[in-house]
Amino acid sequence: MSVTHDDVRKIARLAEFEVGEEALPLLAEHMSRILEYVAQINAVPASEGVKPFVPGPDAVRFRPDEVKPPPLAFGPAEFAPAFRDGFFLVPKLGQFEQEQG
Repeated sequence: MSVTHDDVRKIARLAEFEVGEEALPLLAEHMSRILEYVAQINAVPASEGVKPFVPGPDAVRFRPDEVKPPPLAFGPAEFAPAFRDGFFLVPKLGQFEQEQG
């Protein structure tokens, strides 16, 4: 497929590009080569029976997704000033303000 200078002007106008007359031959040639390449790719027969290549044996292809928390060197109860039933205990908001006044 050959792209004409008028095609290049139309594409440039649609893309809102300003193209000078001296650039038209080179752009037309490049666009023609791109379209020829796409035509070659479209000519390759595609088979639905072909599986994608994944290296390694099929049995070890994918591992199960398991979310695991990172292991801690020691539990949070050991470094928290106040910890009970799996929760950090913090003072209520405003408690310190009342003690100052």
